[in-house]
Amino acid sequence: MTDSDIRFYLSILIGRLPYIFSIALVVAGLGITVAYLMPTVYGASAKILVEPPQIPAEMAKPTVHIPPLEQLQIIQEEITTRENLLELARRLDIFGDAAEKLTEGEIVENLRKRTILQLVPTEREGATIFSVSFQARDPKLSAQVVNELVSIILAKNAGMRASKAGDTLEFFEKEVARLADELARQEEAVLEFRNANIHALPDSLDFRRAQLSNQQERLLLLEREESSLRVRRTNLVRVFETTGQVAGTGPLSLEQEMLRDLKRSLAEQLAIFSEGSPKIVALRGRIDSLQREVQASQDTKQAAGGVSELDLQLSDIDERLSFIEREKAAIKENLDVLAKTIEVTPQNETSLNALERHRDNIQEQYNKAVAKLAEASTGEQIELRAKAGRFTLVEPAIPPESRLSPNRRKIAGIGVAMGIFLGFGAIAGLELMNRTVRRPADLVPLVEEPLLGTIPYIWNPGEKEARKRKLSISLATLVCAVAIAGAALYHYRPPLAIAFENLIESIDRNSLM
Repeated sequence: MTDSDIRFYLSILIGRLPYIFSIALVVAGLGITVAYLMPTVYGASAKILVEPPQIPAEMAKPTVHIPPLEQLQIIQEEITTRENLLELARRLDIFGDAAEKLTEGEIVENLRKRTILQLVPTEREGATIFSVSFQARDPKLSAQVVNELVSIILAKNAGMRASKAGDTLEFFEKEVARLADELARQEEAVLEFRNANIHALPDSLDFRRAQLSNQQERLLLLEREESSLRVRRTNLVRVFETTGQVAGTGPLSLEQEMLRDLKRSLAEQLAIFSEGSPKIVALRGRIDSLQREVQASQDTKQAAGGVSELDLQLSDIDERLSFIEREKAAIKENLDVLAKTIEVTPQNETSLNALERHRDNIQEQYNKAVAKLAEASTGEQIELRAKAGRFTLVEPAIPPESRLSPNRRKIAGIGVAMGIFLGFGAIAGLELMNRTVRRPADLVPLVEEPLLGTIPYIWNPGEKEARKRKLSISLATLVCAVAIAGAALYHYRPPLAIAFENLIESIDRNSLM
């Protein structure tokens, strides 16, 4: 770009300055008008502190453990429900006569947009503070709504903590009652099992094994006694058949003593002489003769005396043998029962251990539930007496003295900047579309031969002055129009502001305040 080009563009800029000024003045005026007519919005706020528990957790643990941010979110969701917001709007008459123009959905959406709950950054570590703010055209209404919201939040916080503590206590009360019933049923099941298997329980296994061993020894003794009695009975019968008397039944008669001596002598002689010896034959003859006499004597005594001594002893032996048979049968039956109970004892032990283990588990759960119930009861008392963490109002809302919006200076400055930008943009666009020949360089593309020289446009004596006068009149008219519009805006601001507000509200119903 040459010096001639720079001078050319500067001349165009200087020549277009009135147009730039006119566009910038109009746009800036519109921006200032919008900033001046925009409705004023006030925002009142209150601060709520989340207090830590007043009782150390080592002494008594609270039953409600909800982080402050979660509490804030829960309460925000509760107070911004449709029913609560409609009730708040009716009770405080937030919209006034404009409420008739709005549907319930628009009222709810409007209030949700204007209500703000947020955490407040603090320098002290551990402190949690959040603010509640509300936007309105009336500063008193804004403060009134915020204080009402704060009251609702504090009440809901206390109610929520008390309700959760009560719910926790009620849950553990039901849990303790349920576990107590279940423990009683399990105790009854264990008792029924013990009663049903009282003779086959593991705690009496050693006793039953010792009893089994004793019964087996007793059976062995009885069998030995039975064998001994049967041998004795056989001996009694054989002795009686041989001697004609019962062994050990009183003093022997003369014939019996002689018979005994002869038998002893026969036994001695047999050791010396043979069986066919005359002496031996003579001894046997005398023995046979004495045996016949003794037998005859026994028969005579038996016929005269009734029951013999042999019959008495055999009767005693038979009674004892009968008793032994009955005792052996009872012992064998008892041994069968003991063997069966010992055999099923391991299975019973497994079943009993399962029942008792289940009972112990229920007992452990019951003990823990009772401990938790005590903690829940203490926690409920802490919540009811407001000794746990709670919300406390540290800074109530007061009617604000300064507006929250709009920032009129910022809006006016943006309007002026936009005016200047649009002025330069409009001129730049017009120049780019203008194909008028205004310098020799613009003729070169239009002719085929090289230019020898150019003659500039020659103004008539009155033409330049008339052009300047026309431009001055236009600028003066524009300035006067802007001044008149500014004066009218200042004088008729209230009705104009209302009209502008109605226009905004007709475009966006949520902007109604």
